[in-house]
Amino acid sequence: MNISNMLLDIARQAIKDEFDYKDGIDIEKISKENPWINENGASFVTLTKNGTLRGCIGSLVASRPLIEDIISNAKNASFRDPRFPKLTREELNTINIEVSILTPAQLVNYTDIEDLKSKITPNVDGVILKLYQNQATFLPQVWEELPEFESFFAHLINKAGLPLDCFKNHPQIYKYQVSKYK
Repeated sequence: MNISNMLLDIARQAIKDEFDYKDGIDIEKISKENPWINENGASFVTLTKNGTLRGCIGSLVASRPLIEDIISNAKNASFRDPRFPKLTREELNTINIEVSILTPAQLVNYTDIEDLKSKITPNVDGVILKLYQNQATFLPQVWEELPEFESFFAHLINKAGLPLDCFKNHPQIYKYQVSKYK
């Protein structure tokens, strides 16, 4: 089984297990055949239905084995994303699942917006914006919907619950890349 199919099967089975109150994932077997999945990893699980976001939850920091991270994020994206109602059993076969594995985030040192523009690569970099207690992230895939730098950052700032002029306070910006499987 290729990596993509394996990761997607883990995520889908994790969601099914939540409906059936069981553990249908043979973590021991998968881990034995793919030892790398036991290393700490950060992932996001994104659910879409008819091309529209239906849930997305993830981890920005690798703090647990990747297989556990994917299982947890698949369940959270399905049942605990506060933006959406819980996934229903009927929806399970109508959703598309995408698993993104994140690289460690790197702080971007920048002087102003123009300098930041030169250091962020659309469609490649995911971005974390952090100011005070507020933080938000967009995966690199979000560039597909918001291809203009200004629009991407305006939506990210809004997601963080910050005013549009927050750059006057020089928020911390981190970037990361993903390997995505769908």
